[in-house]
Amino acid sequence: MKRTVLLCLLAAGLPAAAQQQPQPIQSPEVHADGSVTFRLRAPNAKDVKLNLTGAKAGPMQRDEQGVWSVTTDPLPPDYYEYAFVMDGVTMVDPSNAVRIPNLLSNDSEAHVPGPASLTWEVNDVPHGVIHHHFYRSAVVGDDRDFYVYTPPDYDPAGTKLYPVLYLLHGFSDDASAWTVVGRANVILDNLIARGKAKPMLIVMPLGYGAPEIVSRQRTAASRDPSLHQRNIDRFRDALFTEVIPQVEKTYRVSKDRTARAIAGLSMGGAESLYTGLNAIDRFAWVGAFSSGGVGEDFNATFPQLSSSDNERLKLLWIACGTDDHLLEPNRKLREWLKSKGLHPTEVETPGAHWWLVWRRNLSEFTPLLF
Repeated sequence: MKRTVLLCLLAAGLPAAAQQQPQPIQSPEVHADGSVTFRLRAPNAKDVKLNLTGAKAGPMQRDEQGVWSVTTDPLPPDYYEYAFVMDGVTMVDPSNAVRIPNLLSNDSEAHVPGPASLTWEVNDVPHGVIHHHFYRSAVVGDDRDFYVYTPPDYDPAGTKLYPVLYLLHGFSDDASAWTVVGRANVILDNLIARGKAKPMLIVMPLGYGAPEIVSRQRTAASRDPSLHQRNIDRFRDALFTEVIPQVEKTYRVSKDRTARAIAGLSMGGAESLYTGLNAIDRFAWVGAFSSGGVGEDFNATFPQLSSSDNERLKLLWIACGTDDHLLEPNRKLREWLKSKGLHPTEVETPGAHWWLVWRRNLSEFTPLLF
C-alpha cells in the first residue's frame, strides 16, 4: 500500500518537474521554400553567429527564453556545412546529431532536399555497397583504412572485371569523407541507374603519407619544410604497394591501365595529379578538383610529361570553383600543361572551396570515365 501511494505521488509530481526543463528546440528547421532556421539555446551568451558554407546568414537574434535564431534566404537544394560561433568559440549544433567527419574542425550538416534529378539525392534505384577495410601500413608505419564502393550489379563470384576509380579526399578529411560528405556512393548509384556512368568500383584511401601534417599542434615535425613532399611521396608508395594490391586481390577488377582512374579534391587533387601524371603507365584517367599543393615548379613536379602523353591519357580533367582561392594556381597549371602539348579539360564552376562544388565535379567527371 505504501509503495502504491509513493508511486502515485511521484507520478503526480512529474508534470511539474517536467515544466522546469527547457523545451527542446528544433535546429536546423528546413522550410518548404528552402530557407532554413538555425537555433541555439545560450541564455548567457553575449554574441552568437552562424557560419554557413555556401550561403550568407544574417546576425542571430536572442529571444526571451535565451534561444538565438536566424532564418536564411531560400537555399538551393544541397547539403550544407555549418557551425555556431558563440562569444568567439566555434561549436557544433547541439540539437543536430549529423556531424561532418573532419580531423581539424567540427561542423554540423543541414540538408535542403531537392528533386530526384539531383545526383546526390537518394532515389529508388539499385544501391551499391560500401566496404570498410583496415590494414597495417609498412610504408607509413601506422594502422589505417580505406573504403571501397562496389556497384549494384557487382558479383564477387562472377567473371566480370570492373574498372576502378581511386578517389582522394582533401586536407583535414578522413577516408570516409567522399561517402559521408561527398555522397559518392549515392551519386554513382544514380548515374549508373540512369545509364550515364559505367558500373565501377571506387576506392577511397586515407590520403596522408605523413600523418603529422594534419596535427592540431604546430610541432617541429609539422613545421618541417620537407613534410609536404614526404606526405605525397609516402601516400603514393602506400597506394602502389599496399592499397592497389589489396584491392586487386580482393575484388574483381581489371588491372589494365585503361580501366584505372585517379582523382581527388584539394590536397587529394594535388595527389592525383602528382601520382597519376608521373605514372601514366598505371592510370589512363586523371582528375583534379580544386587541387592545392602541386607547387609552382611544374617542370620539377612532372619532369617526364610531354605531348606524346596525349595518346596515353584518356582524360586529364582539371576543375576549380570561380571563387576558389586556388583558381589562379589551377589556371597556371592548365596553361603549363598546354605549353607541354597536352590537352587538359578545363572546368570552372560557380563556388569556392566547398563540397557544394566537389559533389558536382564528381557528378560530371565520372560519366566521362571508361
